[in-house]
Amino acid sequence: MRSVAAGLAALPILAACDRGGEPSDRSEDQAVVASTAEDDLPAWLSPTDGTEPARWLAGREAGHPLRADAAEVRGMREALDRARNAFVEDKRMIANRTVQLGQMLSEIGKTESYRALIDGLGEVASVRGRHKSLYGEMCQHYYNTRAQGADHATALARLEAREQPAGEPREAPAEPPGGKP
Repeated sequence: MRSVAAGLAALPILAACDRGGEPSDRSEDQAVVASTAEDDLPAWLSPTDGTEPARWLAGREAGHPLRADAAEVRGMREALDRARNAFVEDKRMIANRTVQLGQMLSEIGKTESYRALIDGLGEVASVRGRHKSLYGEMCQHYYNTRAQGADHATALARLEAREQPAGEPREAPAEPPGGKP
């Protein structure tokens, strides 16, 4: 009986041993390594992709990789910087969602430049002031409005009206609350 008990007690230890020649599901180095997509343009930027979102997005729009100092990349970088201040998502997610929105619009014959989408939606989000918006949610509302037949400017105007608190003008008056100083 003792030998059976000893054998059962050893099973967990033996199961934990390395089996040498058997393939393992784990890699030798389990560290997450950032990769970059500067020489090719993958479909999406992954969380571990070290490629600058502006360079990737501008390259996707151009149809080929662009240099980091290209005018298109600088313009996209500025647009993403502004958008990052208005939205909860990071630049990588904004870039990915912009490509997704661009593809969806293209499928219904209503193409827009990535920069026009980012700048337009960023302007709508600025209506909220210090409260950031969700870029993905705004992209979906924009797409739905465009799919219903609205052009770019009309879709943005409808989104802006939706974002504004009821009865408030876009720009608040410069007077302090309570009247004159």
